[in-house]
Amino acid sequence: MPDDHANASDLKRSDLARLTGCNLETVRYYESVGLMPNPPRTSSGHRRYGAGHVERLSFVMRARDLGFTMEETRGLLDLVDRGSHTCANVERMGRHHLDVVRAKIRDLQAIEAVLDKTIACCTGSDTSECPLIDILQQGHAAS
Repeated sequence: MPDDHANASDLKRSDLARLTGCNLETVRYYESVGLMPNPPRTSSGHRRYGAGHVERLSFVMRARDLGFTMEETRGLLDLVDRGSHTCANVERMGRHHLDVVRAKIRDLQAIEAVLDKTIACCTGSDTSECPLIDILQQGHAAS
């Protein structure tokens, strides 16, 4: 990533949020947890953001959209910031993340199957007996 302070311009935090489609509070949060660098300030103390901030926030948001955790995103940014990334080590991180995503998909498919089967047993009548309530009261035994 380019040096964010060298490319400072007159973007306010709200401009940065608008340009990237990121929620203003999320920008603040990413700054507070160190995913976004502290921006330079004007002599009057106003934060000013530049093209590097837009690029970095877009990177963070895309990583989060792809399901990378905050720590995984931090790790990717660290590699990029240090200029020490290789396609091989990024690929390893990506493959690990893909394995995690695929496991989540399998878990969600199992949940879908249980819900589908259970809801199909519901009568929709005004009775208090309900298969979905029954399975929820059973806990993990039914899944």
